[in-house]
Amino acid sequence: MVKRENMKQIPVHHISLNDPAFIANPYADLPILRKELPVFYDPQYDRIFFNLHADISTLLRDKRLGRGMLHRYSREELGWPPPDPRLAPFRRFQDNVFMDMEGSAHTRLRGLVSKVFTPRQVEGMSVKLEAITHELVDAVPHDQPFNFVSQIAEPLPVAMIAELLGIPEEIRPHLRPWSSAIVKMYEMNPSDEDIENANNAADEFMETILRLSAERRQHPQDDLISSLSTTELDGSRLTDTELAATCIFLLNAGHEATVNGSSLGLLALLRNEAALANLKEAVAIGEGDALLKTAVNELLRYDTPLPMFERYVLEDIEFNGYPLKHGQEVALMYISGNRDEARFPNPNELELTRTDNPLLTFGLGTHYCLGAPLARLELQTVFRILFERMPGLRLVGEPKFSDGFVIRGLTELNVSG
Repeated sequence: MVKRENMKQIPVHHISLNDPAFIANPYADLPILRKELPVFYDPQYDRIFFNLHADISTLLRDKRLGRGMLHRYSREELGWPPPDPRLAPFRRFQDNVFMDMEGSAHTRLRGLVSKVFTPRQVEGMSVKLEAITHELVDAVPHDQPFNFVSQIAEPLPVAMIAELLGIPEEIRPHLRPWSSAIVKMYEMNPSDEDIENANNAADEFMETILRLSAERRQHPQDDLISSLSTTELDGSRLTDTELAATCIFLLNAGHEATVNGSSLGLLALLRNEAALANLKEAVAIGEGDALLKTAVNELLRYDTPLPMFERYVLEDIEFNGYPLKHGQEVALMYISGNRDEARFPNPNELELTRTDNPLLTFGLGTHYCLGAPLARLELQTVFRILFERMPGLRLVGEPKFSDGFVIRGLTELNVSG
């Protein structure tokens, strides 16, 4: 039990996460929150928000918080209502995603996936990645504006994950729409239309992967679906539903962050002349790869494509004098922590050579992003090839942001070479 005497009261504040103005430019408000409301409770979202890098990084490693609670408690013990029957198709997928699990279930599933989705395998994709990137750059007009988001940022990571999984060509056009529908459920207060679209997409996606995995068990190929269908760890294998959910999660997580990371990263470069000039010079003299290793981390820190992650409080605890109660949800504002003045010198400056860069973008602890090596490789490759092939690239007009904050990105980034 945590004694409540002398505890600090958590301030109450509402933050309009889905306000288009906030989505387009949250960086005007975040310094004020870090200074005046580093921790606050938002009654509209029923969550406690944390805005400081030190707090977020500590909480991400704290085993008294988790992505879920049902590994410890029943719904009855938590006072939760029965599962919403409207969400059954979506939950069939989401309840089998290892990222949302804790304890032995998370260890088992992540261990099985880690056996086949390895950094070595990612490195082996570099030739294919280069070829796909060149094909996409070949296809865009070099003498008139084009939308970088739809013509390069979106198709590249989808093609890469589809290649890794072994998705047939005729199915690949469905992947991005399915994923886009599913990830709407991670936003705050999804609409009835969002729920229906996510359910339909999850059903179609799950059935597609189940059919492919059954085929690959009979006729294995050199792909992740085949490997996940047969791999074992301590005598355990993925169930059919776990395998399908894992493949969908790898597709969703493996491209949403990269699409938004590359688009926001390119926008940041085009709006920062000095940084852009340094990168162009490095690419021109053949030193682009060396600079891009630090530059990609800096771009992902500077404008965070996945701004907020959530955790449940698993037991009554005291954190820095604040009471956190069993069952509460906390919202960890990566986008604020990544610009925290207390951790990053000149946090609002885009410094491509920044080496002391403990960005929060890929998480920390047991839920650190399994796809981080692939995301970094994709961003390094696309920026290098883009500025090799189109050194005069410039911004045309104002970008358009998507309508969600939790997965924050652009729908339009018109540029010209």
